[in-house]
Amino acid sequence: MSRSLRHGAFAATALVFSIGALSACGAGNDAQTLQVRPDNAATAVDSIKIQNLNIITQPEADAEGPAVIAATLFNDGTKQEVVEKITLPGTDATVKLQAAEGKGPLVVPAGGRVVIGGKNNASAVIDNGRQAGRGGNVQTVAFAFSETGDIELGAAIVPATGFFKDFGPSTLPSAKPSATPSGSASGTPDEQSESPAGTPADSAAPADDAAATH
Repeated sequence: MSRSLRHGAFAATALVFSIGALSACGAGNDAQTLQVRPDNAATAVDSIKIQNLNIITQPEADAEGPAVIAATLFNDGTKQEVVEKITLPGTDATVKLQAAEGKGPLVVPAGGRVVIGGKNNASAVIDNGRQAGRGGNVQTVAFAFSETGDIELGAAIVPATGFFKDFGPSTLPSAKPSATPSGSASGTPDEQSESPAGTPADSAAPADDAAATH
């Protein structure tokens, strides 16, 4: 085999290996969450890496409801890290943290990772989603770690549609109740005036029935 052919064969082998390695990295639990997208914020400080950071709001721009923070936290150190709090500097927003198990602090184990956002994962919820900012903007997110300290980076604000649909807020706005027709209340006094007065036994019956149902 000529020298040029040998080099070409080696390059092809390396390319196949690279594709296989990337495919293997994408397999496993939360593969979609771990996917690195070019428009997602990422940074590394000491032993902590933050990837795929986004603030995900309601699907509709004018909808009321919570927003969530989605990210993957990696800990390459020998000590576990506790996410003590997450804040949005420059806003009045409060971020509520909850571990995947629902109890205890949000811990990033030594040599491990934690996924924030998505089904069965830890969560970081902003009750008033409008406080997170407008869709399309970038909002600074500050993580406070027990060992590494504070890490700040910008997160894109995106609606819970398309790729982000499964990582968005679990609580969506409910439909607004329809207005009561104006004519429905006007007939009530007339109907009540026709009923005989002074019948306490009859008037108490509905209350007794209601209590029995409870």
